[in-house]
Amino acid sequence: MTTPAELPSLLETFFIKRLMAQRNVSQHTIASYRDTFRLLLQFAHKRLGRSPSKLKVQDLDASLVGAFLDDLERKRASSARTRNLRLTAIRSFFRFAALELPEHSGLIQRVLSIPQKRHCRKVVGFLTRDEIEAILAAVDRSTWIGLRDYALLLMMMQTGLRLAEITGLRDQDLTLGVGAHVRCEGKGRKERCTPLTRSTVAVLRAWIAQRGSDTPQLFPNSRGGRLSHDAVQDLVAKYTAAAQKGCPSLLNRRITPHMLRHTAAMELLQAGIDRSLIALWLGHESVETTQVYLDANLVIKEQILERTQPTKGVPCRFRPRDRLLNFLRAL
Repeated sequence: MTTPAELPSLLETFFIKRLMAQRNVSQHTIASYRDTFRLLLQFAHKRLGRSPSKLKVQDLDASLVGAFLDDLERKRASSARTRNLRLTAIRSFFRFAALELPEHSGLIQRVLSIPQKRHCRKVVGFLTRDEIEAILAAVDRSTWIGLRDYALLLMMMQTGLRLAEITGLRDQDLTLGVGAHVRCEGKGRKERCTPLTRSTVAVLRAWIAQRGSDTPQLFPNSRGGRLSHDAVQDLVAKYTAAAQKGCPSLLNRRITPHMLRHTAAMELLQAGIDRSLIALWLGHESVETTQVYLDANLVIKEQILERTQPTKGVPCRFRPRDRLLNFLRAL
């Protein structure tokens, strides 16, 4: 018979020893895994009636983990992609637990056998040139907040930086002289440099001059700290709503910060840039990741259609069959 295994000590060892000391994962990974286990432990507390600090590893069996994943989709309205992300974090912990607790291998293997959920891969959304200009025009640049938001939105649309990358930028990450560019640390702790256009450089210079020197953050909040992801989402939604009056195509659309990254990629693709270079620009691990922009680009598909020899269809008019014959046929 297997002995109960304390969950709190094992979970602490997993984060401190495995993730931080041995694997040296990024802070983004730590935050993602942390949020997963906070949700899982809260779910286990409600289901089992025991506080998280008194849970055993045996309590997190396959049935409980499966019910937790279902609860994410049902009650929290999480997408299948988010569900799979949570499952990845749980699997990582249980692979670590398999080494520390071989006597519980049966329970651990049943959790590890929970499959990823297949999901529809939607066409990526992006903004057209008119929509870009409408959103930028909606920003009131007569205020400090407006100047910051305008510079932030313009830079996101031009560089395609991820949300975490752009909110973490500091003054030393910018070079605004000859060979103007921005340096950031992206996914997988990969550093990359992205060039800046002259118009973006001019806007950034004006913003830095007005911002003040009390904070090292390039785009600080009103207290001088780092902008939160929710704050950026809110400002994108605010200016999208304001731009809808002059740009009806924005109506009933949910524009996210990540969609601005897609917009930058589509601008490059429509300019004829090879997808391998777009992958380099965006910091993609694989060129295949950039395939989604080809799938979403209707202009390229229309150009392909123009080069083909279409099948000549002959239109005809529908003529209903005789009513009496239809009656007899139905007998």
